[in-house]
Amino acid sequence: MQPPAERPLWNPYVAGVVLGLVLLGSFLVMGFGLGSSSAPTRLGIGALHLLAPKATEANGYFSQYVGPGKHVLEDWMVFEVLGVFLGGLVAAYSAGRFKPGVVKGPNTTTARRLAYAVVGGILMGFAARLARGCTSGQALTGGAVLSLGSWIFMMCVFAGGYLVAPLVRREWR
Repeated sequence: MQPPAERPLWNPYVAGVVLGLVLLGSFLVMGFGLGSSSAPTRLGIGALHLLAPKATEANGYFSQYVGPGKHVLEDWMVFEVLGVFLGGLVAAYSAGRFKPGVVKGPNTTTARRLAYAVVGGILMGFAARLARGCTSGQALTGGAVLSLGSWIFMMCVFAGGYLVAPLVRREWR
């Protein structure tokens, strides 16, 4: 079966309104906003618990997620992230945009691009745990409830992006 022909991307304003409605639905149905950083934490601790159950239960941080009467999948955010992943696959396929490959600029190698992605992902994940939340949670959920800290955080994220862009621009030219 052939995938469908590639369709144009969504209008960003329409996509923003739909994302806002999803956020509102999340607040109404679950009582929480959107985010994602707790899902990898829970899955990682769950995997560690399979390998060393006594060590994870004895650890003060890990024991809040696993142990007697607790299960790593009790957090709804695990299922939210799984739904986002599966929804992304369905959306990419149905729009004719499901093409395995590595997107990179002409002045970099695939190995370097993957190394940058892995290092960046690890740094972002570590920072999200230190901050007790991810960028999407800060921007979407914190911004929606008019949290001053979230608005300041996002302005700093945009400023940092503009400051760092010239350093990585050569990778994409």
